[in-house]
Amino acid sequence: MSTALADARLKAKAIGDCTAIIALLPYAQWLGVEMRLLSTEPQFNLPFKPLLMGNPTLPAIHGGVTATFMETAAILHLGFILDETRMPKSIDFSVDYLRSAACVESFAACTVSRLGRRVAQVQIRCWQEDSERPVAVARAHFLLTADVE
Repeated sequence: MSTALADARLKAKAIGDCTAIIALLPYAQWLGVEMRLLSTEPQFNLPFKPLLMGNPTLPAIHGGVTATFMETAAILHLGFILDETRMPKSIDFSVDYLRSAACVESFAACTVSRLGRRVAQVQIRCWQEDSERPVAVARAHFLLTADVE
């Protein structure tokens, strides 16, 4: 059975074009999230634009934008690596902010820590200029579509 997600996943894996997967999440498009394949693993980036700023005094990206970027990266990551018919749904999300996110491009990488038939746990790391100095880390659980109507 062909679905928009399956078609987008095939296109991304075949030619490395991930725009069709991102198009399935309108908020990801609005934020400007980009998805690139490094080897076979996706990496995500969020180009800075002024509307993402939360504190002009520092200046810093809004914490909600950082968290949303990380959660979106995890959803897109699962949508890419799993053979699901629909995007996973968030069950819970916990973020630890380690430092202010400057008004520059941000990156995220995900690791699936646990994968069951119905639930996946994903760890997300977000950084800016140095991948060894994350601005935030998060843990999330997602409901998968297996056995779900």
